[in-house]
Amino acid sequence: MKRAFLFVTVGVLAVGVFVPGLPAQSSPFVGTWKLNIAKSKFISGAPPKEQTSTIQTVGDQDQVTVSGTAADGSPISFKYEVPDKGGAGKFLAGGAFDAVSGKRIDDNTYETSLVKGGKEVLHIHSMVSKNGRTMTNTTKGTDDQGRPVSRVAVWEKQ
Repeated sequence: MKRAFLFVTVGVLAVGVFVPGLPAQSSPFVGTWKLNIAKSKFISGAPPKEQTSTIQTVGDQDQVTVSGTAADGSPISFKYEVPDKGGAGKFLAGGAFDAVSGKRIDDNTYETSLVKGGKEVLHIHSMVSKNGRTMTNTTKGTDDQGRPVSRVAVWEKQ
């Protein structure tokens, strides 16, 4: 469970990759993103072998699907959605969290809170570059054992 939570945590770095309220074609967050492990900094936990996040708008919901392979070879897989206008969302599959919510700061910046047991356990600050090709997610919080999590993940748009 502890190891799975760490890998899901890495995957959740992609959670902040949507901008509610914007049409899919104008949001720099919508699309497929691949984690660039070499450019990322994992202060705690082993980085995954590979990871991809797909963000799409479905109806009035923004859906985020994360898949990949953890350092130990186990699969990483979860999916969640948040209303297009922002606010509280829900996990649809997988994940070690009870709830997710977010707040748009500007067109290229978004903050996401992940909640477990009614308490925010991870806070993710996501920023897409001006050219729209790179996203950087800074994550701070704790893992399921209460240990600090601090990392900077660099994602490249595919």
